[in-house]
Amino acid sequence: MATATASVAPPSTSTSSVLLHRRLPSPAPTSAAFARLPGPPPRRARLLLQVALTNEVTSESDDVAAEEAAAAPKIGRRVRVTAPLRVYHVLKAPDLDIQGMEGVVKQYVCVWKGKRITANLPFKVGFQLVVEGQPKPVRFFTHLREDEFEFVDEE
Repeated sequence: MATATASVAPPSTSTSSVLLHRRLPSPAPTSAAFARLPGPPPRRARLLLQVALTNEVTSESDDVAAEEAAAAPKIGRRVRVTAPLRVYHVLKAPDLDIQGMEGVVKQYVCVWKGKRITANLPFKVGFQLVVEGQPKPVRFFTHLREDEFEFVDEE
């Protein structure tokens, strides 16, 4: 085991000196070396995590409930996309422009399990697209902002 020790003169009034002791790390023992050592293997360091919980949820619960109540009448309504948007996640129709397409608002995603989350595109809208060669229409979902669609009056 290699040990290096360096020492500096005791501190004086004119300069600050530091007494330095340094032990070089020993090479890591192999599993065979552990088998030869008597007693249990060395203890491992444990990580202790503490979480501070506050009572902020109750103060925001009224705001969250009001936000959910405001979004609830929009769920299930038909909408038409007004913004020029291209989506690339529809496998049967890559590079699809959805401007002018009509769909149904399926979900408001800014509130999850009673807590507000920061969703950039809060409305999940479901669409159906008729594709040549497919017996059934292709269904897909897209997340949109409220300014990217308008509600269609159902008569």
